[in-house]
Amino acid sequence: MHIETLGSGPSLVLLHGWALHGGVFAPLVQRLSDRYTLHLVDLPGHGFSRDSEVPLTLDATVTAILARTPPAAWLAWSLGGLFALHAAASSPQVRGLAMIAATPRFVRDGDWPHGVEGRVFAQFGDDLRNDYAGTLERFLALDTMGSEHARSELRTLKHDLYARGEPAPEALQQGLHLLEQSDLRATLPALSVPTLWLAGRRDLLVPTKAMQASAAVTPQATFVEIAGGGHAPFLGHADRVAADVDRFMQALPLGATA
Repeated sequence: MHIETLGSGPSLVLLHGWALHGGVFAPLVQRLSDRYTLHLVDLPGHGFSRDSEVPLTLDATVTAILARTPPAAWLAWSLGGLFALHAAASSPQVRGLAMIAATPRFVRDGDWPHGVEGRVFAQFGDDLRNDYAGTLERFLALDTMGSEHARSELRTLKHDLYARGEPAPEALQQGLHLLEQSDLRATLPALSVPTLWLAGRRDLLVPTKAMQASAAVTPQATFVEIAGGGHAPFLGHADRVAADVDRFMQALPLGATA
């Protein structure tokens, strides 16, 4: 699995969303690498980890990342949040957790109204088999739709999409399955590390209320909403997101991510 390490200071592990790679965090790297050692992960089947033999499952992927990174805070976007949350719930090596447009459950059900219809991710899986490139572009459009900087964010994501090669179709299907089936809500009340829940008010994939509800049942949680943000606020609102992450990191216990 490819993990790029750069910068200096306390360690921060970054996990990207579906179909992308660690390079998507370039705006945060520019703003945080002078203060933190950043470990940019390409999830299995994505980016430079396209041919990784690590299965894209919560257990296998988290185990592999923990083996390659020091004790650190973890920051995760979208799909990456499932891996980060699983890691925080299962390993003391995770010293803090920052969730950006991420939730313990992406699909709505009877007692969780804060998600998308269950068929959304299954439909993307069906479409992917028939129109690989078109389906990825439609998903990127959904990532940025609603944001006040939607056009520039979409241009950035389209540029980044294949910058490290095409994501593996099998990994994309596995990622969609995780988005559709995973439910980590039960882990939230037992989390023992500080958490940051950073939402975009205009996000069409992860409603603000999903992150508010998650923060409400999580000890040591801080919820932040970016008024004009969509699903990828670290692109169009990079200064604000970097400042919130920096503030969160500075508040962690002394030495927690050294």
